[in-house]
Amino acid sequence: MQKKLKLAVAALCCATSAAAQVTGQTGHTTDMESEQAFTFTEAQLGEDADMTDNVIIVNSNSNIYASEVGYLFSPARFRYRALDQKYNEIFINGAPMNDAESGQFRYSQIGGLNNQSRDVEYSLPFESNKFAMPALAGSNNYNFRPSHYAAGHRFALSGANRNYVVRGMYTYNSGLSEKGWAFTGNVTYRWANRGYVEGTFYNSLSYFLGVEKVFNDKHSLALVTWGNPTERSSQGPATDESYWIANSNYYNPYWGYQDGKVRNSRVVNDFAPTALLTWDWNINESMKLTTALSGKYGMYKSTKLNYNNSENPQPDYWKNLPSSYYNVWEAGDEANTDEALANWNKAYNFLTASKANRQINWNRLYAANRGASAQGADAMYYIQAKNNDQLAFSLASSLKTDLTKNTSLDMGFVLSTTKGMHYQTMEDMLGASIYHNINTYALGTYAADAEQVQYDLNNPNAVVREGDRFGYDYNINVNKANVWATYTFKNDVLTGFISGRVGGTAMQRDGKMRNGMAKDNSFGKSGTARFLDGGGKVGVAADLGGGSMLTLGFGYEAKSPTASESFQAPEINNNFVKNLKNEKVMSSEIGYQLDCSWLHANINAYYYNMTDVTEWQQFYFDNINAFSYVSLTDIRKEAYGVEWGLDFKITSAFSIKSFGTISEAKNLNNSAVRYMNSNLGVMYDDICMNKGMREYGTPLSVYNVGLSYHAGGWFIDLNGNYYDRIYLSYAPNLRYQSTLEANGYFDGTDYTVPEQLEGKGGFMLDASIGKSIYLKHGQLSVNLMLTNILNNTKITTGGFEQSRSDVSYKDDGSVNKERTYKFSRNPKLYYAYGINGMLNITYRF
Repeated sequence: MQKKLKLAVAALCCATSAAAQVTGQTGHTTDMESEQAFTFTEAQLGEDADMTDNVIIVNSNSNIYASEVGYLFSPARFRYRALDQKYNEIFINGAPMNDAESGQFRYSQIGGLNNQSRDVEYSLPFESNKFAMPALAGSNNYNFRPSHYAAGHRFALSGANRNYVVRGMYTYNSGLSEKGWAFTGNVTYRWANRGYVEGTFYNSLSYFLGVEKVFNDKHSLALVTWGNPTERSSQGPATDESYWIANSNYYNPYWGYQDGKVRNSRVVNDFAPTALLTWDWNINESMKLTTALSGKYGMYKSTKLNYNNSENPQPDYWKNLPSSYYNVWEAGDEANTDEALANWNKAYNFLTASKANRQINWNRLYAANRGASAQGADAMYYIQAKNNDQLAFSLASSLKTDLTKNTSLDMGFVLSTTKGMHYQTMEDMLGASIYHNINTYALGTYAADAEQVQYDLNNPNAVVREGDRFGYDYNINVNKANVWATYTFKNDVLTGFISGRVGGTAMQRDGKMRNGMAKDNSFGKSGTARFLDGGGKVGVAADLGGGSMLTLGFGYEAKSPTASESFQAPEINNNFVKNLKNEKVMSSEIGYQLDCSWLHANINAYYYNMTDVTEWQQFYFDNINAFSYVSLTDIRKEAYGVEWGLDFKITSAFSIKSFGTISEAKNLNNSAVRYMNSNLGVMYDDICMNKGMREYGTPLSVYNVGLSYHAGGWFIDLNGNYYDRIYLSYAPNLRYQSTLEANGYFDGTDYTVPEQLEGKGGFMLDASIGKSIYLKHGQLSVNLMLTNILNNTKITTGGFEQSRSDVSYKDDGSVNKERTYKFSRNPKLYYAYGINGMLNITYRF
């Protein structure tokens, strides 16, 4: 197995000093606070492709709420203002780092670089900065210049019971020599033979190398490169029934025993080596030009167990569960016969008799494949891998100008080009000898010799060996340009900024296989979709005196759709999503800040409205035994809420704190939907009745009370957090008008739409204690962080509704009968880790 390697990571969230609300600040923290801020696990950061949620890293030196919640609420996968991570823009030395296709920044790219990522400028949605117009969920600019790192050595050793159990880290910074040279280097290794969840492992090596030459007081040139090859296995979601049978909310259906050894079917290999060249030119005392050129070649591969002309091998497949035989939800169901109850008991007794019975039976899969090979048949079971590689370059330049003592003008441009390479490979044939590159989902709908069953008509019936590409192979090319400017001003009462940008995006698909479902529209380049976008923001803060400040902000922006949302069925054809438009976003905020000797408080209310939103999903649709490619367009959304952060100073060392938010984030209308199924290749248009569906995978309400003691080198914090209103990802296909009509949920006037399922909230108690000790030669820091001390394992951190219906269908699309198994009552879920912790020991000299 190829071992490239992947991560989890890092992020920053603990600044405490106050500053003007509308001015972004560079984050500086104590060494202890930094160690705490950098302990996000991979699951918390949403790096698992099977988890649909993600985390936004926010911070502020003026807003106490934003400075705490990124880390504090991360165990529940909290997202700032329920926003997708694509609305949080990340820069390094002014160069953009968000993925050009998805718009998201994968924190795996800087995994293990805790020490290099400490120096960062944060900008909340209505705080100005020196590197971009602030994004809807804020913007961060990391400083990766070797001359800015404090000289010295730093060793760190950590032990944990999270995704990895051991972490070792060494950093060396030379500082700036008399000849103007600065060097830096870092190596970090993270490992677990078994992570917190059984069946998982973790293996990651991170590196960072940098050199900078300061030629004189005007010019400097810095070159840095980094990467973190990582190999890790995944945790799968499961239903409450499966968790109940396993007597654990961390049951993982993705692994099993092979010859007595643990083997996981979902393994991720990730490596994205990146290089960044930065030129700083101090033109004069009031003007500075920064130019950064970045290049990255990312390699991402995620494996999956699949099957062909055989039963689903997943141990938690619904037909294997007891409730598929007996309706446990409705005792009076006429199908609940004595035989059904006996079958329920038989399934239950089998699954509880042995852990191996609840896991993948690898030996059985090998035996089945050997039998198929003996008959000259294709593999019945195999390991496939989705590969998402990427070659990306960007050029960014910004000019910082102090116009007067109280005014400044910052402006810049960004150019980027990205080639995303998407293909599927055969990783392991599990003992089989042959497999053909044909669309087995389409067999039955089309004859075996029909063109439609061929994945590549240029190489029909191609034999697939291990390592070969099959199924799909295409590139997505994205070119982007952006120009921005920000004017800031201040006087005795007001501080404010006006910022604007204008940009353009062009995207194109380049197919490498001629798919039989779209023989004239899959091979070669598609047309090019072009979008002109831009917008502006204004923010102002009024000093009311006595440490009080009132802040206001307003923005409007048209954003190009991301490439990952713009193609209807990219694995099959070149078609763009129908009615693709710029997304329009209006945002606003009002806030009050009080900073006095005994209280630091922030209270903010916000509102944003989005129109012409496009969303895209691909999922395996059991009803048709094929994949469905679904685009939702013309969506209108709104979100609003109140955030607060309160820090009561009882003494100079002891504080009582409270943070929280009460928010709403939902769809305002029913959206247009177009979908195509991989077994037919026909486009269908419908209406999805998703009005009122909430943003999912994050608590919309969170309440916190904390105690903090920082004195004499000691850091002691205790936090109680209550998470509430955690919605699950809804299945759009269950809410199509045609589906509702077929199921009898339309009375000729109104539709009865299934309610969006909701996960469980709950209370979590976290603590950390640390001590900094100054030695004769250097400094020793010890920090212990404990999460979920009360071991509440019932808090939902994400999940999704199953896409199957509670009824089966006839070939003509009409309802056949009610199923015994109730998919509507059995969403797939993730739960928060029970008590877990990390011990960090750091020595600096």
